[in-house]
Amino acid sequence: MDSVEAVLTGQQVSDDAVMTRIGQAMMLLHGGDREEARNRFGAIWQQLGPDGDPLHRCTLAHYMADAQDDPDTELAWDLRALTAAEGLDEDRLARHDSAAALRALYPSLHLNLAADYVKLARPDAARVHLDRARAASAYLDDDGYGNGVRAAIERLELRLRGQ
Repeated sequence: MDSVEAVLTGQQVSDDAVMTRIGQAMMLLHGGDREEARNRFGAIWQQLGPDGDPLHRCTLAHYMADAQDDPDTELAWDLRALTAAEGLDEDRLARHDSAAALRALYPSLHLNLAADYVKLARPDAARVHLDRARAASAYLDDDGYGNGVRAAIERLELRLRGQ
């Protein structure tokens, strides 16, 4: 598990029940039970509400997007994740010791949006977010997660050039 995922799923925040529940739903998703993962993510989302903790909302929306079958719905969740991330303040991040992890998440958030726009045949929007992902990748460590995101950025760039 990379440092971003560890922070966002509660591995380093053992007292946060919401993050624990998100992590449990994420395990269902990774285990192939997309429908149950969506159900649990949806229930948590309803409980959080529009004014819920931005860190919880970002994390949940990020993983909920991965659980979607419809590209438009996936895009909507990825946009919610980015919006929630942009709503985080330094005080909130400091309480979870996750400021660095969130900065490392931005390349992934923008990469996901770029991929969504490719699926929806919107290459101009995809390029905007791919450029943002590349710029934000400066915050990534030279580790498995960082190298994986950089490689995914390059693969999507090649795919866009081919269109």
